[in-house]
Amino acid sequence: MPAIELHNTLGGRTEPLTPERDNTLRMYCCGPTVYDYGHIGNFRTFLHVDVLRRYARLRGMNLLHVMNITDVEDKIIRNANAAGMPIDQYTAKFERAFLEDMDALGVERPEILARATENIPEMVSLIERLASEDIAYKTDDGSWYFRIDRFPDYGKLSGKDLEGIEDGARVDVDEYAKDSARDFALWKACKPGEASWDTAIGCGRPGWHIECSAMAMKHLGPTFDLHAGGEDLMFPHHENEIAQSECASHQPFARHWFHVRFLLVEGKKMSKSEGNFYTLRDLLLMGHRASSIRFLLLSVPYRHQMNFTFDGLTESANAIDRLRTFAKRLHSASQSNPAVSAAEAATGSSTRSGNHAASAAQVATSAVQQPAALAAEVATGPAQDRGFSRRGDKPSAAATEFGTPNSELATLLAQKREAYHAALSNDLNTAEARAAIFDVVRAVNIALDNGTVSATDLEATRALLNDFDAVFDVLTDRDAATTQAAIDWAKAEGREASIAPELLNTLSLSDADIDQLIAERNDARKRRNFARADAIRNELLEKGILLEDTKAGVTWKRK
Repeated sequence: MPAIELHNTLGGRTEPLTPERDNTLRMYCCGPTVYDYGHIGNFRTFLHVDVLRRYARLRGMNLLHVMNITDVEDKIIRNANAAGMPIDQYTAKFERAFLEDMDALGVERPEILARATENIPEMVSLIERLASEDIAYKTDDGSWYFRIDRFPDYGKLSGKDLEGIEDGARVDVDEYAKDSARDFALWKACKPGEASWDTAIGCGRPGWHIECSAMAMKHLGPTFDLHAGGEDLMFPHHENEIAQSECASHQPFARHWFHVRFLLVEGKKMSKSEGNFYTLRDLLLMGHRASSIRFLLLSVPYRHQMNFTFDGLTESANAIDRLRTFAKRLHSASQSNPAVSAAEAATGSSTRSGNHAASAAQVATSAVQQPAALAAEVATGPAQDRGFSRRGDKPSAAATEFGTPNSELATLLAQKREAYHAALSNDLNTAEARAAIFDVVRAVNIALDNGTVSATDLEATRALLNDFDAVFDVLTDRDAATTQAAIDWAKAEGREASIAPELLNTLSLSDADIDQLIAERNDARKRRNFARADAIRNELLEKGILLEDTKAGVTWKRK
């Protein structure tokens, strides 16, 4: 397989991603500032970092992934004071919500979560090292600042030109524009009503930028493999991290910088004033599935701006339904084939199954990606002929038979496995990786219909589908539980008005309730009481539960 190559913002080149030692990818990702609930733009970044770590592991790398929790900074102090709460109490609520949302989206937890307030001594020590070389200086009010003119490479990440900056000019806010580049705050002196710590450098609290440098070097050392974050953090945050870290250690900080682009919502910048600002919980309470949100946010490669649309969410849900249906069909076919069943029993493996389906065309790589491009594969479905004949619209009588190896299918499976890994190895091109999988879904469905699938073909398909789900993680259906958790949260927070009425209707039946009604329906059909069987189907349909009768039994899914 080709080496994994990623675009490195530092230098603007695509470079091999190679761990420096022990085959362990040492990576740091800027985590949340826990002052409010996370929005979908935030989660796009964390989802693409999730793809990076999952694919690196799939390719055999070990992981040491550190993510910070910023639990003290300007916005937190402002909001906590407005709420009349101490910052630790205020941030605990939003940290818990953030981690719940990450779990809902299937984002793996990093190996280390580092809270800023638990690492104050490391920040103070770093400032002392900078002060010892006259790179950090103290002002009359007791604050400490970084002299950017002592770091000649300042601006090398973002391309900032320092000409014309007044020597000694300072900025004490955490976030500012490029044309406001000044000496930045490392430590902010005590102020009434603000959280503070008594330390060797005085009473105060850390500036935002020093937090990540201290925690990254504490857990990963002065130099590590990769630093990730959203493109909005490139300046000033990441630029300042590099400056203070490299001045303190006299070594390179992160060898590779990974930045995820912004997203638009319905073609516009997301903002509360535009009425298009959505948290994950907003979308769940509107009735959208967490898996659909995950899949849509991963549909466009991380270095391309994406356009998040509600049509795209619908198409994403259809895509997942097709994938899950295919996975279940593949599992049933494998179980009915003695050779495959014996192989699975010997290895302890099996294809993941659930209520699934396929559909997401290869996404175009324009500057702003339109999720509507996904609709093409949803519409065409497995009946599209890409080099495989089909003998009719319905499965043939031979659909469950397994013949001799299908050389044409075997060749396609090998090609698509290569294409899948080539796409992800090429700067994590999630769009092309998905397209390769949907080509397989289409071809194998046709071959199953025609009875031209061998045990070897099934095993190869199963292996590729497992590689796909190891990265995209959408085949296992956890959506009902995730949505129910969002509903429970809304009720506890007094936000019942935000819950879509049809959502409450759909979730009024538990999985066990549905299974019991299906068992009753099956019994009614055996007794030829078709009126009762139809009544149960209609009752379930009214609750948003769709049934499908197959040779392997009845499957169901929620709308």
